[in-house]
Amino acid sequence: MVNPALPNPLPGAVGLSHLSAYDWEAADGVCGGSPHLHLVCTEAYVVTGGRGAVQTLGADGYREIPLEPGSLAWFTPGTVHRMVQGGDLRVTVLMQNSGLPEAGDAVFTFPPEVLADPDRYRAAATLPPGTGPDTAEAARRRRDLAVEGYLVLREALAAGDTGPYRAFQSAAARLVRDKVPAWRALWQEGALAAARRTGAHLDALVEGDPAYLDDSTAHSATPTRHGGFGMCGRRDEYGVPGTTLPYGED
Repeated sequence: MVNPALPNPLPGAVGLSHLSAYDWEAADGVCGGSPHLHLVCTEAYVVTGGRGAVQTLGADGYREIPLEPGSLAWFTPGTVHRMVQGGDLRVTVLMQNSGLPEAGDAVFTFPPEVLADPDRYRAAATLPPGTGPDTAEAARRRRDLAVEGYLVLREALAAGDTGPYRAFQSAAARLVRDKVPAWRALWQEGALAAARRTGAHLDALVEGDPAYLDDSTAHSATPTRHGGFGMCGRRDEYGVPGTTLPYGED
């Protein structure tokens, strides 16, 4: 029997948000967001307006993928990504395992000495509450520190040296290790529960019992916060019950 109490997530239990890329110029003369990676989530950008690019660092080296209206780019766990502005860039973000990034599945490319100290990392990554000028200034400092570490990683990869990139991945894994039990619970209650529900529906159809269709319904939502300071830009968020958790102030 299908459990009607299970939440009704977005398709695939994905997370959904909208981003307007930062137009702050960084040390390398490029305007854009804070480079970071996710440890267990794949992320996708669907471009809805403007122009820009996403710069990535991975086992395949450095790449710059152009972004323009209608284009789609996605990157798997462990891929460092940096959204860069080319002119009024706006994207819709689809995030695997909705709720996990909001619970900390993202590590900035801060310099090694910051990554090595959990308290120092937390202080550098945390923003003050709200969307005012103090928060904007802190978000820009955070971005600049992430770019500082990112440029070192990129230069090393360009020279064929994967050591700093591998060291960053290891440092990121150490930083999040204690969060994994909470992530597992969110995954079990969200994405895994959604997949199991599909399995239960398939079993019911095989048995010739479509009674679960009586629970069919429709849902709608509007953003619960506009203009939050995300990692890559100003972020409009959805608080969809049972799936997406609105980003905390960190």
